[in-house]
Amino acid sequence: MALESLDKWFPRQYQSRYISLLMGRVGLTRRRAECFIKLWAYLWLKQQQELNTPCNQPIETLEPPQGWVSCTCREAADLFYAESERGSDRSAGMMLDKLAALGLIKKNFDGNTLAIAIQPLPELHTNTEPTTSMLIQPDAFDPRCDAIPVANLLATNYNWMNRNANAVPYRIAELLRGWADQYPKGMRVLRRRDNFNPVGFYLFYPTKRESEVNFFGPASQGLHLSVTSDIDPFDMALPGDSECRSIFVRSWMIDTPYRDQNEITFLEDGQQTLLQMRQDFPNLCDMHTLIIHPSLEELARTVGFQKNSSDSQSSVYWMYLAVDRFLAIDISKAFKLKRTSPLRKMDG
Repeated sequence: MALESLDKWFPRQYQSRYISLLMGRVGLTRRRAECFIKLWAYLWLKQQQELNTPCNQPIETLEPPQGWVSCTCREAADLFYAESERGSDRSAGMMLDKLAALGLIKKNFDGNTLAIAIQPLPELHTNTEPTTSMLIQPDAFDPRCDAIPVANLLATNYNWMNRNANAVPYRIAELLRGWADQYPKGMRVLRRRDNFNPVGFYLFYPTKRESEVNFFGPASQGLHLSVTSDIDPFDMALPGDSECRSIFVRSWMIDTPYRDQNEITFLEDGQQTLLQMRQDFPNLCDMHTLIIHPSLEELARTVGFQKNSSDSQSSVYWMYLAVDRFLAIDISKAFKLKRTSPLRKMDG
């Protein structure tokens, strides 16, 4: 099909609707979402033409193409950079790699032809969310069963900022199991009741006094799950350590289809977990976290976190909240105020 006719077949207002639905996905910037939606529409229309299937114009609803559809980097470049003179086959290929790393597409290259398959995206089917949310409950992290599924979930949280799009789940799983051996109480999951799979995870990491100084250094040096260094800048405090004052919220993630319906429940579970941790660390008073993706800043601010420092060499930054303030907040009320705020319309 003619690339210049894409907007006639699938007008910009319909593209924007799909882009808005996808913007909650971790790592998906608006630019990447725009490229993905154009690619999806193009591949679907191309397949319909190859099958000689009649289509009504304009198309309001997209369906995933059946199986694989051929698409050269030249075609992708024409799609992604139709309004720019800077696009190249190489940059289009890098965009395709990024979309694959984010779980939006699959790629297959047989040595001659590049083929692409569009992945099914649950967040585009919002009518299923109330059903799935009823199957979710907070639970203890089980290192024997949960380490690899959680590692795969967390890897997508880091792939968006890695140039090679290759955060290794094996390394993350090993770290999770090691931390669980030391102090499992601060590791919790959101678990589906039907198949017991984890769809969310947080890690409250009690930090030794001598490691606290790292919370005030460059934020990029606080990354450990997504880097290859074997040296962890933060030592874990063990139960009974009266000098432990700080909790590092080392991870917080809920898979996109389950996020809106379960955020409050998971945060309230976090409050209960901190109360239990205070029995092991009676002087806990500080909470620190790294914001590795801008979409998580809104959540952090809703519960009271404030930006503590930034890093000129990285997009990540520290945020801080007193433990007492977090335990005192009414989570449900805080989220109700956020949703009724007139500024809510500006989100995204």
